[in-house]
Amino acid sequence: MITINAKSLDLAAFERIVLQKETLHLDAASIQNVVDSYEFLAAFSDDKLIYGINTGFGPMAQYRIDDADRKKLQYNLIRSHSSGMGQILPEQQCRATLLARMNTLLLGYSGVHVSTINLMVNLINAEAYPCIYAHGGVGASGDLVQLAHLALGLIGEGEFWFKGEIVKAKTVFETLQLHPLEVHIREGLGLLNGTSAMTGIGAINVLHARKLITGQILFSLMVNEIMQAYDDHFSEELNSVKLHPGQQMVAKAMRAISKKSGLLRKRHEHLYDKKVTEHVIEDKVQEYYSLRCVPQILGPVYDTIENTARVITGELNSVNDNPVIDKEHKNIFHGGNFHGDYTALEMDKLKIAITKLSMLAERQLNFLLNHHLNKKLPPFINMGQLGLNFGIQGMQYPAVSNVAENQTLSNPMYIHSISNNNDNQDIVSMGCNAAQMCARVIENTFEVLSVHALAIIQSITHLGYQDKLSPATKWMYDELSALTPAFTEDESSNERFLKIKNWLMETEVGDKMKALLGFDSWQLVEIPNHQ
Repeated sequence: MITINAKSLDLAAFERIVLQKETLHLDAASIQNVVDSYEFLAAFSDDKLIYGINTGFGPMAQYRIDDADRKKLQYNLIRSHSSGMGQILPEQQCRATLLARMNTLLLGYSGVHVSTINLMVNLINAEAYPCIYAHGGVGASGDLVQLAHLALGLIGEGEFWFKGEIVKAKTVFETLQLHPLEVHIREGLGLLNGTSAMTGIGAINVLHARKLITGQILFSLMVNEIMQAYDDHFSEELNSVKLHPGQQMVAKAMRAISKKSGLLRKRHEHLYDKKVTEHVIEDKVQEYYSLRCVPQILGPVYDTIENTARVITGELNSVNDNPVIDKEHKNIFHGGNFHGDYTALEMDKLKIAITKLSMLAERQLNFLLNHHLNKKLPPFINMGQLGLNFGIQGMQYPAVSNVAENQTLSNPMYIHSISNNNDNQDIVSMGCNAAQMCARVIENTFEVLSVHALAIIQSITHLGYQDKLSPATKWMYDELSALTPAFTEDESSNERFLKIKNWLMETEVGDKMKALLGFDSWQLVEIPNHQ
C-alpha cells in the first residue's frame, strides 16, 4: 500500500501505483481538505452567479441556469462532451489518467464532493478504469473529451477497462458493489476541466524514456566492447571540459559500467607508449561517431528527460481546472490553469530526444551488420552459411522503418493551434495529441532497441566475448541471451523481439545497475564518492 497526500505524487509514487499497481491510500488530512473545499463552495455559491455552476459552459456562459437544473447541467456537460473517437487508450494510460485527475482534485481547489475522490480511489485499487478514446482533445480547456469519457464512466455509463478486459460500466459497478458518482455541485466541470490525460500519459512517457536511455547507454558500451574500442572518448578528462551536465553524467555512467571490462583498450598502451611506424594504419585511430560520440548524443537526451520529469511532476501536483475554488482566500478565481502548454511542449521535446536516441541505436545496429564497416563480423552477423542463411538481414528493416516513423512523428504538435468552440478556445495546446505521439515514438524505440539487442547478443556470441565483458554488460548479455539466444538457422523473429521489448519495458535495469555498481538512484550517473 502507498499513501499519498496533496502535492506528494512524485514519479516514484506514480510508478508504484500505475505501473506496479500498488494499492492506493489517501491520508486523512487530504480528505478533510477536499471536504472543506466542497463546503466552502456550497456556502459561497448560494445566490451568486458562478461560471459552470449556474451558467452554461464556454461561449454558452452568458446563459443563466435555473437552480433546479444545476445537477442536470453537470450531467449534460459530461454526456455532450463524451465525443471521443479512434482507438481506446491502453489500460495503463487510462489508469494513469484516473490517478492524475484524482490527485488534482485531492488538492482541494475544485469544490467536488469527497465521494468523487473515494470512488476514484476504489476504482484504481480494483483495477477498473473508464475507457478513454484517443481522439478528441485539443488541450485547451484541458483534455475535455478524454476527461469527459473518464467522467462518463464514473457516473455509471460507457465502458471500463476491468482487470485487462473491456466491459460495460454497469457490470463493473455491480461486480464491485459500488455506486456510480452522484453530482452535487460541480463534479462534471471539476472532472472535465484539466490536463490529466496528457499529464498521466506524459508521466508514463518519462518513466519509459528513463528505461530507454539506461538501456541505450548499456548497449552503446557493449558495441564499444565488441569493437575493442579505446575508452578515452568517455573519460572524465575529455568530458569535463564540455560544460553540459547530461554529457558529463552519461560519460560518468559509461566509466562506471565499463569497470573490469576485458575488451576496452587504453590509447596510450597501443599508440603512445610504443612507436607506430606504419604509414597505413589498419586499426582505426578513432571510432565512428555512433561509437565515439555517445556522451555528446545521449547527454542532451538525458537532460531533456529530466527536465520533462520536473515539468510533469509539477503538473501532476498542480491545480489545473477552472475556476479555482480558493477556500483560504474565500474567493473563486477564473483563469486558464487548464491550458496544457507546459505538458504539450515537454512532450514534443521528449519525442524529439527519444527519436535521436532511436537514430543512434539504429546506426550502431547498422555498424554491426555491415562487415565493411566493422571488419570483425560476418555480413549481418550471419552465423550460418552465407547466401543460404541470412542472419539479421531481414530484421534490420523494422528498425529502420520505426526510426523513419519516429522522425516524421517528431514534428511538433505544440505549434498546431486551431481555433474552435466559437473562437472561445482561440489558441490551444494539442497536449494530449503530443503526449500520445510521444508515447508512440517511445514504443517504436523499444522495438528498435529490441533489434539492436539481438544483434549485440549475436555479435558477442560469435566472437566468444562473453567472459570478457564488464560485470554490468555481462549481466545484460546473460539476461537477454537467456530470452533470445544467438542463432544459426533462420526462423521467424517477431516472438524474439516481443520478448526483448517486454523485458526492456518492464525491467528496472537501473535498479540492477545500482546493485552492481553502487548507484544512489535510478540514474546511472549518481555514483557515491567512494566509487
